[in-house]
Amino acid sequence: VISGIGCIGRIAGYINADAFHTTHGRALPLALGVKVMRPELKVVVISGDGDLFAIGGNHFIHAARRNIDMLVICSNNFNYGMTGGQFGPTTPPEAITSTTPYKNIEHPFNLVQLAAAAGAIYVARWTAVHPRRLKESIKKALLKHGFCFIEVISPCPEEFGRRNRMGTAVDYMRWLREVSVLARRADPSEARIGPDEIVVGEFVDVEGKEEFTDLLWAQVEEARARAERGELRLAL
Repeated sequence: VISGIGCIGRIAGYINADAFHTTHGRALPLALGVKVMRPELKVVVISGDGDLFAIGGNHFIHAARRNIDMLVICSNNFNYGMTGGQFGPTTPPEAITSTTPYKNIEHPFNLVQLAAAAGAIYVARWTAVHPRRLKESIKKALLKHGFCFIEVISPCPEEFGRRNRMGTAVDYMRWLREVSVLARRADPSEARIGPDEIVVGEFVDVEGKEEFTDLLWAQVEEARARAERGELRLAL
C-alpha cells in the first residue's frame, strides 16, 4: 500500500501490509517502481484528490495509459482539507473554499471519466456511506490484472462542509446518502456530481488488455535469451 500526502495519506500506516508514505503527488511513480521490480505483488495506492489529480495528475493518466497492474483508490473530499481548505481540481463550481471566497469558477474533473478515457480497465465511484458496495468493489478490483480506479466521495466537515454550510458531520453523511444515485454501467461522462445528485456505481469493467509489467519483463527475457545466443549487439 502506497499513499501520498494529505488527509488520507496516513492510511498506509494503519493497514496490515508493507507500505510507503511518500511525497506529495508522487505515490504513483513510487508504486510503478515497486510493481516493476516485484511484479508478483499487488500494489494499491490510496490518496486524495489533490495529491492524485493536481500535482500528481500527469502520473495518473500515464499509469492508466500503460495499464499498470495496480488499484488506485482516491478519497475525494473536494478540497485540500489538511492544509487549509484550498480549492482543487475536483472542487465543485460555486463552492466556497479558503482560496475561492467568492465561489469557485473553475470546471472540476470528472474523475471516473478521466480514468476511463486514460485507459483504466475498472472504474467505479462510491461514497463514504456505501461501505458494503465499496468493499465489494475493492475485492473485484484486487482480482483484476491491470489498472483499476475507485473514487470515494468523502466528507470534510471541518473545511469544505463548514464553509459551504453543510451542517455537522452527521448532516454531511446524510446528504451523501440522500443525493447518491446508483447507475449501472452508465457512460462515465454522465457520472455527474452536483448539489442534488452524485452518480455512483461501476462504470468500466473490461478484460483482455495487455498489462505493462508483463510486457516489460517479456521484453527483458527476450533480450537475455538473445544475449545468450550471441545475437544481441550494442548499437552505437
